[in-house]
Amino acid sequence: MNAGDIAFPNLGIYLKDVPKSFSVFGFDIAFYGLIIGIGVLAGLLMAVHMAKVTGQNPEVYWDFSIYAVIFSIIGARIYYVIFAWDFYKDNLLGIFQFRNGGLAIYGGVIAAFITLFIYCRIKKQNPLLIGDTAMPGLILGQAIGRWGNFMNREVFGEYYDGLFSMQLPVSAVRARDISENIAAHIPEGANYINVHPTFLYESVWNLLVFAALLLFRRYKRFHGELCLLYLGGYGLGRFIIEGIRTDTLFVPGTTLPVSQVLALLMVVFAVGADIVVRVRSRASRSKG
Repeated sequence: MNAGDIAFPNLGIYLKDVPKSFSVFGFDIAFYGLIIGIGVLAGLLMAVHMAKVTGQNPEVYWDFSIYAVIFSIIGARIYYVIFAWDFYKDNLLGIFQFRNGGLAIYGGVIAAFITLFIYCRIKKQNPLLIGDTAMPGLILGQAIGRWGNFMNREVFGEYYDGLFSMQLPVSAVRARDISENIAAHIPEGANYINVHPTFLYESVWNLLVFAALLLFRRYKRFHGELCLLYLGGYGLGRFIIEGIRTDTLFVPGTTLPVSQVLALLMVVFAVGADIVVRVRSRASRSKG
């Protein structure tokens, strides 16, 4: 297998010499960054569209996006570096090397929500309404962005030789992402690994959550309910998929995958908050 090849042998797909970057006027542009950018733009356009559909001012979302994008990228990087500190503590300059990946979506989401509440407090906007309007765009951007991981040959899972098995050259992936289980299943004399394409699983799951948000939008009972559906829906999928991945970040000093812990908390919070608000709303109506 050539160093740039990617294959899904059981689906009959074999991609030759898939590049990680391309050159424009002598400048190398990483597909990872380009795809992340496309995801951000698609998410923003979706949020603006939802604002128009619901009779809101689209300019609010264009304005908010400037701050959200900047702080989400910073948050995504900080989160990743914190939980991968053992790798970066002796390579501080590596913290600024975004081309090799290392943006944790949870960090970006946390930063986006913090930015949302601060922005709305300053601009005197309803953060729950803006959040509901932006959620379909956020999950759509995540679904697209995962393909940046595909181009980087990262965010894959444990050894797998089933229908969706993905083959990657050993030389094209980070050594720390090859688990003992994967290494034990490398065929004798072969230079490739067979793994779960977890980036694909999450991209597809995110599209399903995106569809659910659009379908549920007309039936929501209160502002913020789409935010809860996003947190619960994305959290559920991430909890399952994270258990397959080999690039897991752990809670410091433990063997607990931090993303699984956060995903579970998201699901519990979303379900609990939705039930509480609905019960209180029903009790309030009955008293009235």
